Amino acid sequence: MTEIADLISRLVAETRAANSDRPALIGVGGAQGSGKSYQCRAYAAAHTSIAHFSLDDVYFTRTEREDLAREVHPLCITRGPPGTHDLDLADRTIAALEQADDDTRTSLPRFDKARDDRAPESAWPAFVGRPDAILFDGWCVGAVAGKELGFDRPINTLEQENDGDGTWRCATEYYLATDYADFFAAFDALIYLRAPSWEIVRAWRGQQEEETLGRPLSPEENLALDRFVMHYERITRAMLAGHHMAGWIVHLDEKRNVVRVEQR
Repeated sequence: MTEIADLISRLVAETRAANSDRPALIGVGGAQGSGKSYQCRAYAAAHTSIAHFSLDDVYFTRTEREDLAREVHPLCITRGPPGTHDLDLADRTIAALEQADDDTRTSLPRFDKARDDRAPESAWPAFVGRPDAILFDGWCVGAVAGKELGFDRPINTLEQENDGDGTWRCATEYYLATDYADFFAAFDALIYLRAPSWEIVRAWRGQQEEETLGRPLSPEENLALDRFVMHYERITRAMLAGHHMAGWIVHLDEKRNVVRVEQR
């Protein structure tokens, strides 16, 4: 997807031209399986002056999410939806990269999905020097709250069966409208990789699981995956419909090929 790399390069150059005293801060959003993390990793690997980490790297620890599950709602134990990320850690990491000099080693957070817990800091990679740009990706990067998201009513069986009174939905909406809105607003530019449909997103997520396992999913595993992606469905559908703050939209086909790039 050279179009995505070219777009990132353009946005970095434009931001640096206007603000040469600091790294450009570029966010890349896109549904699960859209290739956002792959694209950002590949770009950072090809450009040593680019630092990259992800929303997935700053999940709250298992213990912290267990606390959220007790204090807010049991669905908060599942990592991913707004409210389950340590945005303060993300902000501190960005600030450290912005303040770095040529010899500074800045630790970049990592999360161990196999353990469902944050990796020990001794295992975090380090970026050396002061980057020209910071790339940050995540499935809901650029998402916005609003009545269009319909948080007042369940959208799927997960919400119907586990959040009948709307406590989890209300908390998710609050997090998205406050902490996440402030965090996303600080970026110089936001890119959104747009999948063709929600159904394709679910198919992509299944492909990811099968690639990880090295085999097809069983019927039971498919049902579990259906339930898992329901945590993401509302915001993903809203972003597909245009409810996000990204200034650049990269339209993808079912095979993740770039169909067109739109500025808005």
